[in-house]
Amino acid sequence: MASEPIRDPAADHLLTPKNSTLIIIDYQPVQVNSIASMDRQLLINNIIGVAKLGLTYGLPIVHSTVNVKTGLNKPPIPQLNRVLMDLPTYDRTSINSWEDVEFVAAVKAAGRKKLIMTALWTEACLTFPALDALKAGYEVYVVVDAVGGTSVQAHEAALRRIEQAGGKAISWIQLACELQRDWARKETVPGFIDVAMQTGGTFGIQLHYDVQE
Repeated sequence: MASEPIRDPAADHLLTPKNSTLIIIDYQPVQVNSIASMDRQLLINNIIGVAKLGLTYGLPIVHSTVNVKTGLNKPPIPQLNRVLMDLPTYDRTSINSWEDVEFVAAVKAAGRKKLIMTALWTEACLTFPALDALKAGYEVYVVVDAVGGTSVQAHEAALRRIEQAGGKAISWIQLACELQRDWARKETVPGFIDVAMQTGGTFGIQLHYDVQE
């Protein structure tokens, strides 16, 4: 019972902590309160889990908000602020974050071609930068259970449009397992368990029991 040698984490075709950037866009009170495609508390739990995964695995995180500096919108929800409090936030006026110079510069500075993307709403602030990123040669992975739209139909149509352009759909637990990949990588197992327990409910408790065994 032996794992194969660790693949080149920068060149691996799967997501790794060395080839991916996490993007989080517009988890602000107005946007969260307008979500109708899934339970809002579940959405909050899932984006918090995704953010914690980004920190656990040391991913570059590009966090953007819209219209905070203009006074037209409020800062991110406090649950997310508490997780990302030490990271810069790129505020903008554009609906499409890819049309903001500082945002795109931050993505480019991370130096990774695989973008794990989350945003509210799915049909606008996720779709537009996802399509632009794909056109610019990036790979886009949308965490489908951590994003939401103003209706089920709007959310699903937006995901189809991104997939038709070449984007890939993943879940938060798939993201966690893809980044962890091997339980022998013990330094990140506690973080994985913490996210699984807080985000996955009974799944996380069962995982914690199994790992401890």
